[in-house]
Amino acid sequence: MRILSLAVLGGATVAAAPATTGTVSVTIPRLSVAEYHRPYVAVWIEPAGGGAARTLALWYDVRKSGAEPGTKWLADLRAWWRKGGRSLRLPTDGVSGATRAPGTHTIKLPADLRPGAYVLNVEAARETGGRELVQVPLTVPAKAARAGGSHELGAVTVAAR
Repeated sequence: MRILSLAVLGGATVAAAPATTGTVSVTIPRLSVAEYHRPYVAVWIEPAGGGAARTLALWYDVRKSGAEPGTKWLADLRAWWRKGGRSLRLPTDGVSGATRAPGTHTIKLPADLRPGAYVLNVEAARETGGRELVQVPLTVPAKAARAGGSHELGAVTVAAR
């Protein structure tokens, strides 16, 4: 849902930024393993009936360069890679970022999402670890939704604004 408010300041009409439709919280669990590496994580949304995917966040080793840059391992995020990750030009402003430590991290849903049914996808892959994809059915305007991972991801929640 897109909401645009107008304000009058000193005789001029100023358009305010559109309101966001909600937030997504992604929990990366703390794992007790001998060799822990922060996971690469992709968060994207796509229409429930199929269609183009839109990447909302991509957390990977943005500083790694040389013979094996951090982008080399993005194909391990298999579902995201097939849905459009391979054609994404990286780094992408507002999307790309460094890997995250265990804990809960929040992402804003785009304000320009049209009303309808979507699937929110969160995929994680970790070196010497596993891979996991969590899918959350989502309706815009956003309503609260929740799903949980079993090993590489914890709770994934959507909160309405």
